[in-house]
Amino acid sequence: MTDGSNRGGWTLKIESDSQGGTTTIRLIGHFQSEHVGELKKQLQHHGPLFILDLKEVTVVDVEVVRFLVESKADGVKIVHCSQYIRKWMTRERTP
Repeated sequence: MTDGSNRGGWTLKIESDSQGGTTTIRLIGHFQSEHVGELKKQLQHHGPLFILDLKEVTVVDVEVVRFLVESKADGVKIVHCSQYIRKWMTRERTP
């Protein structure tokens, strides 16, 4: 599955691969708040075990970071996440 969302000049490509009951969703490009709804649909559609691969994500916004914090708390494994996003996620978790 590929979704080449291009709204407001920001482009996000979503690729998914399911193997052995686990789905890896790879995100490429600019992951902005308007893409969260589509990603939630992908997560709901592909079953309970997910890996989000953020290796090629170049830009995020605060809503995306909050979504990632929530997803991780719900058991989604996040891999290849850049250090700046991980630090931001830590700050969002801290009251």
